[in-house]
Amino acid sequence: MESQKITTSDFSKMRRWYRDACGTALAMDLIGERWALLIVRELLLGPRRFGEIRSALDGLSANILTQRLEGLEKAGILRRRALPSPANAQAYELTKWGRALEEPIFALSRWAAGSPAHDVTMPLSNTAFMLSLRTMMDRKVDTAFAPDIGFRIGGEPFRAQIVGGLLEIERRDPDGAEVIFAGEPTKLAATFYGRALLAESMREGRVSVTGDSVLGQRFVDLFGLPVFSND
Repeated sequence: MESQKITTSDFSKMRRWYRDACGTALAMDLIGERWALLIVRELLLGPRRFGEIRSALDGLSANILTQRLEGLEKAGILRRRALPSPANAQAYELTKWGRALEEPIFALSRWAAGSPAHDVTMPLSNTAFMLSLRTMMDRKVDTAFAPDIGFRIGGEPFRAQIVGGLLEIERRDPDGAEVIFAGEPTKLAATFYGRALLAESMREGRVSVTGDSVLGQRFVDLFGLPVFSND
């Protein structure tokens, strides 16, 4: 069984629970603590070690991370596992139920990106940038367009491919991809969500591109931030 049932007897051990039957209230009880949802975000592309999670989330202390991991594990959202050789280390991964948070997280991201307060120049983890591509890609993309795209973000490798109109992402070597983007996540975000052409971003050093730059521009054109009206 992947998740541990939380009973009413657990309320006495939890702080600031809403004690409300609404599912929204329970969701906030489970993942509403500061950093909790961002920890889940960092695990959406696979297991991460303690140090990897902490280094991705600037300002998160080891003590708070330990507390959040323990809480998320008790709730059945994540679990610990031993990584195989040669790593031979303990990592954290989402349970099947925990992975179901992907769509709610993406929906929140799309909603928040429409805020005037949204600033793409702020710090961004490697994983957060890659997930932003999956979140913000044009849903009307031509399903026949299925490029093999590589990324080296902050030194971390990723591989992405459009499959059936959705962007599939893995943490793996990008060598052999049709086009490979490399750079820091914040500068890549400015490239993908700004108004400049890819060639301009390359000239200004925001991103480097290996392979088919024309294909790269076509890929970049699939991304943009949502615009909402309050009318």
